Order: sequence, then structure tokens, then C-alpha cells
Amino acid sequence: MPAVQPRRRPAALVGPVGGRLPERTNRKQWVLPAAVIVAGIVTIRPLDVSGQGLAVALLLLVNCAVMAARLLPETGLPPRFTVAWMVSGILAAAALMAVSDSGTSYLFAFFLAAYIGYRLDTGPALALAAACGLLCGGALFLVGERDTLSLATGLATGAPVLAGIAGRSRNEATQAVIAAAEASEHAARAEARTAVLTERGRIARDIHDVLAHALAGVNMQLELVDALIETGDLDRVREATGKAHSLVKDSLRQAQWTVHALREDSLPLVESLAAMLDSSGHRNALTVTGTVPELPAQVTQGLLRIAQEALTNAARHAPGGAVGAHLTYSGGSTTLMISNRPATERVTEGWGSGMGLIGMRERVALLGGALTVGPVTTGADRGGWRVEAVIPG
Repeated sequence: MPAVQPRRRPAALVGPVGGRLPERTNRKQWVLPAAVIVAGIVTIRPLDVSGQGLAVALLLLVNCAVMAARLLPETGLPPRFTVAWMVSGILAAAALMAVSDSGTSYLFAFFLAAYIGYRLDTGPALALAAACGLLCGGALFLVGERDTLSLATGLATGAPVLAGIAGRSRNEATQAVIAAAEASEHAARAEARTAVLTERGRIARDIHDVLAHALAGVNMQLELVDALIETGDLDRVREATGKAHSLVKDSLRQAQWTVHALREDSLPLVESLAAMLDSSGHRNALTVTGTVPELPAQVTQGLLRIAQEALTNAARHAPGGAVGAHLTYSGGSTTLMISNRPATERVTEGWGSGMGLIGMRERVALLGGALTVGPVTTGADRGGWRVEAVIPG
């Protein structure tokens, strides 16, 4: 007979919510074998300490041990031991049916065949079940039990293998459903974690846009005030405190824009850009080219954040310089360009964290677009600075 390998299956399945689902109910796992053992002890005869009765008692003991072995954990048994145990059980069941005169000896063979179907692959299980039926039927024939009922009973001992195979298939289907549910849950958790990390990054950029620049500027002006107090130069003290107040007002205005954008699912891009420019002191600085489409909320919010950062940079690096904004819709893409002319007022050096440009590039990358930042070398804005973001769709 070719080597038979038992199926390797976990003793218990773990559900998607953490509960454990046993392969077979605990009641069936011990009640059925116990019932077969008790029925055999009560009904199988003869039982004695010598002769045929001793042979029946020993074979009954072996069959009870085989039946009780079903309670052992499936995953803890070596494959060779499992196959040897099943083959030994078949031989012991056939011998018991042949030696005993009466009783329920056939139940051991029936239940063992069912478990073979549950425990082994379909091919080997059918082969062992056929061997079980032939051995039991042949044993009865050899000892003279040649009536139709006895032979039919012996040959039918392998039939319960079909019930075992059906139970195994149902169990495997349940395991597949649970595994799919677990995989789906893991994917949902990973997706939720990615969404959380993305949202953290977006909020971090918004906080930087509103607070980092302003706080850095205010801190620098206050340090300047501390240094000027020692010199007694009140005019420069007033100038530094005035700049600090201006920075605070500007940051409050930007904070209002940020909170407003975070609360709204979708903002009107053109109206919001115009209002942002007006509040920054650049009235009628927006020009729009093309037909305005319905843009996704994330695109609108991204463009508004880029404009906010560009205006902040213009106020910092080119105070007093004129600012212009151009919004263009063409060729299936949206282009926002904000440029400023050279400064007309004194520039305060050292203000800034260097994260603004990184934040703008991250925003554009998340939208699948391209960002161009650099000095203006030609035209009316020559000597100034330009930020241009192109967003597809």
C-alpha cells in the first residue's frame, strides 16, 4: 500500500473577531467515542479471562484505545503514527467482528471509517475505507458468517467514510471563509492606518503653514527687542514690536483660513483665492483663464494651501513687492501660478524653518502634479519669485 499522509489542519480556527471556532464540537468529540465504547462493553460477548472470551476482551480493549485516540490533538500527532493507528484500528475492528458472537462490534469499524474520511485526503481515505469494508466482510465470511445481513454489514463498514469526507469539506470551507474574513480585516486595518498617517501628514503641513513661519518671526523680533532694550533705542524697539504684532495678526488670519478649510468638504477655489489675496493686501491680483471645472475637494484644498504658503513666503522675503496670481484651466489640468516682484521694504533675514517648500512639494505629489519654484529672470516680475503648481484632472 502506498504511503498515506494525513491532512494537516489546525485543531481550532481563529475567527475574525478573535473567537476560537473548534473544528468539531466538543460534545461530538468525546460523546460519540464514549457511546461506542460503552455500547461495546455492554453488548459485545463473550467476555472472559480465557479462550475466546479473553481474545474478545483484548480486541475490545484495543478497539477502545483506538477510539479514545481520536481525542488526541490532531496537530500533535506524527503523520506516520496517525496512519499506523488507523490501519491498526481497521485490523482490530475486523478481528473483533470475526471473534465476537454478538454485540455492536461493527460500530468501531463504522466510526473509524468516518474519521478516516475526516482526517485523510479523499484518495487515501477512500482506499483505506475500501480496505476496511473488504477486511470486515472477509473476516465474517471466513468465520462462517455468510448470511446476507452479516456480509452486507461487514462490507458497509467503509461507507461512513463519505460522511467524514463531507464533514472535512464543510470544515475546510468554513476555514476558508474565516481566513478570507481575517485577510479582509487586516487589509481594512492597513488601509485605515495609511489613511491616519496621511491625515497626520496633512495636518502637520497645515500647522506648519499657520504657525511655524509666524512663530519663528515673532521669536526673532522678540529677541531683537531684548537686544535693543539694552541699547535704549526705543524707535527700533517700537519697529520690532510692530513687526511682531503684524506677524501675529497675519498668523491669526491664516489660522482662520486653515480652520475654515479643514471644516469644509469643498471650497470654491476662485472665490477663496480672491478672498485670500484681498486679506493679504493684494486686491484684484487674481486672473482666471479657461472654464472653471468641478474640482475634487482635495485638489481645491491643496491649491489653497500652496497659495497660502506662497503668499507667506512673498510677505517674508519680498515685503512691499506686488503679488499676482494666475489660475488656468486647459488641457485637462489646473495650473496655479503665484509670483511676486522684488521687495520694496527692508527684508528681515533668518526668518523661516525651511519646511514650507517641502510641504508644497508633498501636497503636489499627493495630487499627482508637478511643482516649479524659482526666481523670475524675465518680464515685469524680474528679480522676484514664482511658484507654479500643475495638477492633472
